[in-house]
Order: sequence, then C-alpha cells, then structure tokens
Amino acid sequence: MQTILGAGGAIGIELAKALTQYTSKIRLVSRNPKKVNKSDQLVYADLLDRSKVFEAIQGSSIVYVTVGFPYNLKFWQQHWPKFIKNVIDACIEYNCKLVFFDNIYMYDANFLDGMNEETPINPPSKKGKIRTEVAAMIMDKVKEGRLEALIARSADFYGPSIKYSSMLTEMVFKPLSNGKKANWLSSVNFKHSFTYTPDAGRATALLGNSAKAYNQVWHLPTAKNPYTGREWITIIASEMGIKPRFQVASRLMLKIMGLFVSLMRELPEMMYQYDRDYVFNSDKFDRHFDFRTTPYLEGIKEIIKSDY
Repeated sequence: MQTILGAGGAIGIELAKALTQYTSKIRLVSRNPKKVNKSDQLVYADLLDRSKVFEAIQGSSIVYVTVGFPYNLKFWQQHWPKFIKNVIDACIEYNCKLVFFDNIYMYDANFLDGMNEETPINPPSKKGKIRTEVAAMIMDKVKEGRLEALIARSADFYGPSIKYSSMLTEMVFKPLSNGKKANWLSSVNFKHSFTYTPDAGRATALLGNSAKAYNQVWHLPTAKNPYTGREWITIIASEMGIKPRFQVASRLMLKIMGLFVSLMRELPEMMYQYDRDYVFNSDKFDRHFDFRTTPYLEGIKEIIKSDY
C-alpha cells in the first residue's frame, strides 16, 4: 500500500495518477478525499490528530506527504512540527518509507540563481525557518538510521486544474482569462522557475519507488532557462490571444492590501523570491533518471487548453 497524506491538492492528485505505474494499492488521505483512480482506497482523516495519522499510515509501505496547510504563519508554527513528528513516529513504528514533498523556503536568499541540493540553508523568512525545522526533523532520523526517507523539492509550481496555491495561476492565468491585468510581485525583470505539476507527480512517484533515491534530497525536474516575469505574462497572454496587460505589486502595496485580505499579509516576507533571479536546478535528477521534463511553452498551452 502506498499512501498519500494530503491527497486532494494539485500535487497529491498528480502523484495519485502517477503511482498507478507502480502499484494498484493507493490510499488517499484527507478531510474529504476523492478518488483519482477507480481502485483508490479513501480514508477520511483530520491529519492534525495524531491518532488519525497513525491509523492512516498503518499498513503502508511508502507514505507521501503532500499536505498543503493554510498559508498562515501562526498555523504553520503551531501545526507543521507536530504533524511531521507524528508522521515520523508512525513511519518508524510501522516500518514505512517516507517521501516528503518540500519547497525551497529554507535556502539562502543570496543563492537562488541556480539553486540546487547543495544550496546553503539560511532561511530568510519565518515560514522558511519552519520548513527548515521539519526537513531537519526528517533527515535527523535518517542519520540516526531509524527512518528511510527522501525529500523531493519543487520550485513554485504551475499546471492544469490548479484551483489554488499556485502564484502563477492566481497572479497571471486567472486575471488575464477574466479580462483583468495580470499581477506580479516586486519586478517583472527577473527570471523565475516554475515546476510543472504533472512532472512533479510523476517524478515524486518515480523517486518513491526507486531504492537508490532514499536518504537524500532531490530537486524535482524543472525546465531550464525560465522566463522573466514580463516574459511569463507576455507568452501566456499571447497564447490566450489577448494583450499582455499587467501591474506590479510593491511590498508597501501588499501591506496595504493585507489590511483587508488575510492572504496578502503573508506575502511581504516572501517578496525576496521576486526581486532577484529565481532559477531552480534539477541536474541531479536528470543525471540519475530517464525523464522528459515538460518545456514551459508546452505547459502553458496545456493549462490554457484544460482550464481556459
């Protein structure tokens, strides 16, 4: 049995599709799980409840964590470490392998241009400190020899049928499709990598089912030569057949918007990812696996065809 904790999000859905190449026994766990494949086993669970985490994991050979908790600092501080501890404890007790789907918030802001698995850990944000803590919790147990696990890191992601949690969807695809201006943070003049969600799902499934992949960190396959913010907006608008209108949100503007919209209050500390080149390197994965990474233009066309 291969189990996905947080199965209803963009990554969890793509992962569930991809796992059918390796097993017919897939368990989807969330508050309101829905089948992706006909044979999926559904488990309704509050993953903030330690006993429910143990029940969900029992009987699994591999556990994938793709949980997307609310994008709120206080919530993260209160729940991420406790949740990861419960997952680790359950995986150790039931002898399960663990695959943790991660982001790049822990990386030093001065090394985002060409970041790879060796990029210095020096989180520039409070959310980054939490991600650093939970990743360390996992790898510390690996070093102790008590847990077999891997961390799969993604850049910001984009893909078809994403309902939320993608900056590119919220800032560009949705506004342009609704006849409004696209939005970008800080500056449109810097490169910004995005990982395509179907690629992320297939690659995470591949890593989870590759014995050689465990006990290390992997960057998930991401197209090279990313566009600048201006190029992202221009190309997406062109594929939609409309003019590339946009506006740039400053840190001050976000703080003002944050007085009225809670999500906006969470973004100012993450602005550093948009005021410099953000280029994600996945060469390590490319060297070890035969995998076709989706080019950016192809991904954009698929999103527009599927969603707009």
